Order: sequence, then structure tokens, then C-alpha cells
Amino acid sequence: MALTVLRGGHIVDPATGQDAIGDVWFEDGRIVERPEGRSADHEIDVSGHIVMAGAIDIHSHIAGGNVNTARLLLPELHRAIRARLADTPLSTAKWSSYETGRLYAQMGFTTVVEPAMAPHHALQTHLEFNDVPIIDKGALTVLGNDDFLLGMLRDGETDGAINDYVAQTVENTRSLGLKCINPGGVEAFKENMRAFGLDDVVPFYGLTSRQIFQALQKSTQAVGIAHPLHLHMNNLGLAGNIDTALATIDAAQGLPLHLAHVQFYAYGKEGKNGFSSAGAVFAEKINANKNVSVDVGQVMFSDTVTISSDVLKQFNSLPGAIPKKGAIFDGDANGGGIVPYAYKISNYYNAIQWAAGLELFLLIENPEQVFFTTDHPNGGPFTTYPELFALLMSADLRAQHLARLPAEVLEHTTLPSISREYTLYEIAQMSRSGAAKLFGFVDRGRLSPGAVADIAVYKPGRDVAGMFRRAALVFKDGALIVRDGQVSHYTHGKTLHIRPRYDQQITKRLDSYYDDLYGLPRSIFDVPDAALPHKDAFAEVPCRI
Repeated sequence: MALTVLRGGHIVDPATGQDAIGDVWFEDGRIVERPEGRSADHEIDVSGHIVMAGAIDIHSHIAGGNVNTARLLLPELHRAIRARLADTPLSTAKWSSYETGRLYAQMGFTTVVEPAMAPHHALQTHLEFNDVPIIDKGALTVLGNDDFLLGMLRDGETDGAINDYVAQTVENTRSLGLKCINPGGVEAFKENMRAFGLDDVVPFYGLTSRQIFQALQKSTQAVGIAHPLHLHMNNLGLAGNIDTALATIDAAQGLPLHLAHVQFYAYGKEGKNGFSSAGAVFAEKINANKNVSVDVGQVMFSDTVTISSDVLKQFNSLPGAIPKKGAIFDGDANGGGIVPYAYKISNYYNAIQWAAGLELFLLIENPEQVFFTTDHPNGGPFTTYPELFALLMSADLRAQHLARLPAEVLEHTTLPSISREYTLYEIAQMSRSGAAKLFGFVDRGRLSPGAVADIAVYKPGRDVAGMFRRAALVFKDGALIVRDGQVSHYTHGKTLHIRPRYDQQITKRLDSYYDDLYGLPRSIFDVPDAALPHKDAFAEVPCRI
């Protein structure tokens, strides 16, 4: 590939500490030093533009069984989206895997992680990844409610045996690490429990959520997975669940832990409605615990659909579905719940949720400890990210929104008093360098020599959301794929995964387990290279050990 230079742009690259005018050189799909004695084959003037590494979304539900169940449940939403005004965010939030790649690329995103891949759905998830163009993808494997693991913990098996099971499952599903969803609560739901807290006990197994997530947290570290255990806590969405969140952080005992969509746990019980923001308290706890990272799961006022393997929570949410339909299904370990919903600015509870998320963003001090998700599509579609960036960068814009909220909301959130405005450098920390560190990526999220030439170029202006929605230029592996906010060239992105080591004896145990329990070979759930039509569909990310 030809030697190319982007000249004169404002480089914002926290990974190298750059925040100044400069040039970016790349060749053969990689960033390079300026070669001595050579001229560029292609020179592109980007003066007056912002130059960043391609953005990384660490938590977005873009593939898998639950996503496709939502598509089947809500065909009218897809039709309605197509009919919306062209300039509204939801007008482009289409459901297809093809559109997913296109829309992310137009915003300057080049890597996206699906955070909840059920082991038994891994092959289908990877086939769908293969159909998502342009961007690189990855996934987190869900454990924590599966009979094999809970049986091992109940029977007091060694840490080594549990580590082998974790490593074997991650390797065979070709993922980037582990997700744990309401640990034990999903299994308890099968025994007709309708609430499940950190120290409640799973029937038959005699285990608490605390014990389950702590075991997986230690195992994740032991087998060398760079990304900490990605935890969906208990009591999502309930008033007063801030207590669960604070207790969970204490239970982490200083070990690395990532908490997912924390806005949905930032609720107190103050006020006549018994529902208030506890975002300030939660942020203070995060600031005091550097071992914990979070993504926010920001609510954006929109029509959407909630999807989750937390079937206990989703079953309880069915009465509030808009429109009045939904789907709940169980599996051995990972069922799913699909509940459509509409977040309205006039709704007191929705407005508190919106405010709580922004409080978390603005009060957590380190931008590389908090990440910008909407838990797509649960808090809103990923196409609302540009509006979210604009809200973080402008106190005046937030004030305009606050003026439209129900008056009583302002009594139960600290948001009106927060004047902080994110800088472009902090946006890049959150969406580039910090995200790369979180997953142990050494070849992306940065513009240093050796990194993949994933580059986003933005034209700044008064319309910050518009700037982020329509990147001026985007390069993927050095190829120009977006010009003036429109995809100009399609490529096949790769699926990123790790290969942790383990004792092969665990595979024999699992073969016997599947044969006895299901009468099926475990290997039917593997993800072989031959299953995917494109050569070099996978790219391995090194483990820490």
C-alpha cells in the first residue's frame, strides 16, 4: 500500500500525549515514522481538521441470539426508522449487520465489542460478525449462570480446574474475555425467584452472586485475560440499587473489575416518587477505587428496545413494554429477554436516568476509567453517540435539556450544578486510548508507529454532534473508507480474539458432560475457521501470560 501522509491536522492522541498540529504517516496498513529520504506517494491536506485514532466501542449489542430475536419481534420499528426524517439520529439506526458496519464507520469508529455472547450461540454470533463490513469486531463470552461452572464451585473444585474451564470456553468461543450477567440470578429465576441480590443464594447450588463473580474475577486474572471481568450487577433498574453497586465494588477486594452500564444502578429512593439519582455518590466511589472501570449505559430520549440475558430483570419489565409485547426465553445458562421501550423527556423516571448517566460521566475524574456507551440499544441506539459527545462537551447544551425536564427532577440530581466540559483530548481518552488499554489492545486506539492505520478525521464547527456524526475522512487499515460522512469503500473487518492456555483435560471433561446431559458432542458449538467464508477473518490478540 502506498506511503501516505495526512498533513497539518490537529492530532489528538492521548496514547502518545499529542495534542498539537502535526502529520500522520502510514503505509501497508500501519502507522509509520516519517521515512528518511522518501516522499509520500499520497499527501492529504487536513489542516483545520481534528485527527484521532479510530474510535473503539467497548459495549454494544450488535450480534447474537438476543439481537436477532429483537429484530424478529419488532419489524415495525425497522419500518418506522426508515420513515423518519433523514437528519434524525434514529433515521439511520437500522437493524441489519451490514448497516451496523456502515453507520459505525461514518462516525469514525473502527472497532466494536459485543459484550454478551452466549457460548452456545458463538458460531451464529461469529457468522453475523463476518457479515458486518469495515469495522473490526470482538465479543465477551457469558459465564456465571451455567450448570458446569456452578457445579464446580458448589463441589469445591480447585482454582486450577475453574481456570481451565474459563480459558477453554473463551478460547473455543473465540472471544476477548468474560461477561457475567446477574451472577446466579438467571439460574435462580428458573426456580421462580423474582429478586436476587449480592448475597442471596442460588437454589440447588448453595452459592451467592458474590461468590460466583469473585471466582470468575480471580480466574480472569489468572489465565491472563487483559480485560477485567465485565460484570452486569444484581438489581438492575431498581430504586435504591446504588447500595448493590457500592457493595459490589467493595466485594471486588481491589482486583480489576469492569462494571457494565452503571447508569442503570445509580438510583436512590429520595423524593415523593421514591426514585432519585445517586450518580454523585457512585462517581465518588469510582474515583476512590482505581481498580474499577465502568461504562455508563447513557439513556438517550428515543424509541428503542431493551435486550438482555438477565431474564429475571426483563421478566419484571414486561408490564412496562412500549409497545405492549416482549419475549422471554430460558436456556441452560443464557436465556434472553426482549422488551421494547420508549424513553421520554417528559417522563420523571426517564429524566432521572438521563441525568444520572451524565453525572457519572462528568463526576468521574479519569476519562480512562469511564466509557461512553448507551448499552446499545438498551439506553438508546449507538447512532446517538454524537449527541452524547456534544452533551459532555457543552454545559450550555445540557442546560437547554435540563430546562425541558419535569421540574421535580432538578431536585433529585446534581447535574445542574456541574460545569465540567469534556475536551477533545478527554473524548479521545475515553473512546480511543482508554478503551484500547481496557482490552489490552496494543495496535489500535493510538497513532504511534506500528499501530493499525485506523484514523478518523473530523471537521470542527459549532455543531459538535454533526462533526462526530459525519467524519470528514476515515481510514481502515490504511484504506480510505469514508469521505464527507459517507462510506466510499467497503472492506472486510476482522474478528479479534484471544487464546488463553489451559490443560486439555478440561476438554475431555466437557465432552463427557455434553454427551451425558444433552446427547450432543461439545464440538458442535466450536467456531472453526472453515465456518467463515472470508479468509483471515480472525485476528489474535496476545494474552498477558
